[in-house]
Amino acid sequence: MKRNGTLRLAVTAAALSLTVTAFGQAQTAEAADAKVAAIFGIGGLGDQSYNDLVYAGLEQAKEELGVEFDYAEPKEVTDFEVIMRDMSDSGEYDTILCIAFDQLDALSKVAPDYPDQQYALIDATLEMDNVVSYSCKEHEGSFLVGALAALMKQDAAAYGLEENHNYGFVGAMENDTINKFAAGYQAGIKYFDDAAEVQIQFVGGDNPFGDTTTAKEIAASQFSKGCDIVYHAAGGSGLGVFAAAEENDFIAIGVNSNQNIIDPDHIVASMLKRVDTAAFDIVESTLNGNLAVGTEKVLGLSDEGIGYTLEGSNIKVSDEIVAQLEELKAQIIDGTIEVPATL
Repeated sequence: MKRNGTLRLAVTAAALSLTVTAFGQAQTAEAADAKVAAIFGIGGLGDQSYNDLVYAGLEQAKEELGVEFDYAEPKEVTDFEVIMRDMSDSGEYDTILCIAFDQLDALSKVAPDYPDQQYALIDATLEMDNVVSYSCKEHEGSFLVGALAALMKQDAAAYGLEENHNYGFVGAMENDTINKFAAGYQAGIKYFDDAAEVQIQFVGGDNPFGDTTTAKEIAASQFSKGCDIVYHAAGGSGLGVFAAAEENDFIAIGVNSNQNIIDPDHIVASMLKRVDTAAFDIVESTLNGNLAVGTEKVLGLSDEGIGYTLEGSNIKVSDEIVAQLEELKAQIIDGTIEVPATL
């Protein structure tokens, strides 16, 4: 069924096997005085998802604003604090970007020790005077792709789906952030399918965002139980979900960036989480001297920080379904529909 300057980390260079690189030269006098650094989430670059999206935002800032940046790719959660302190000790960076919720604990320890250093935390909230937090309403976009899954099931034959009420979800790990994805997805499905059974499972383990093998096994198992639409919120592990979709010929839904192009015959849509926009905004605000440390910015459908896309998929969704999704989007934005953020 085929469907339509180099940064030196004093303690970490050899011991932690980090990849750290400096990019670009300043293109303006103002940019010459500004420099930022990013600490990526576990899984690093090449995940075709979260980390790559932040990197794209930094690259955009380099090209458009001329701001130089360094980055580090930690291998373990225990690396976060060491890298944060090393970067902070250098005094080299106007802002240090900490990427993903699993850096929250480390930053809560480090930030108080460096009150004059600005930090930006993406995907979590930390109330400190020198930290600006960027969080997202992942549940809003997940509601829309859940609704898409249920609407496709209503016309199962047209999409080569089984006529059942089974749906799958693969998360990286069980926590408040990933649960927002799952809660929104389940709510979107049940908005149209009262009889829905949503299997929610997590990769877990020591490498929840980079374990494609476990994610593939979970997705294949869900498919064997009748779930022929599976949504993932698992970072790089999600590539395993796509591999299972290709092998078993079921439909997958991507996350964060537009992942439809990875396998257009099996990925129908992607829930967009515009952390690239957040990264660019952080750099631009740093350059302009108005980074809103001590505050939280929440990105959702209303400001296009969250969304969904069908672009790039060979699975053609009907105009009727698209119209329904756009109506739901408008109702979420105006408050008619309130999407749950918890399971």
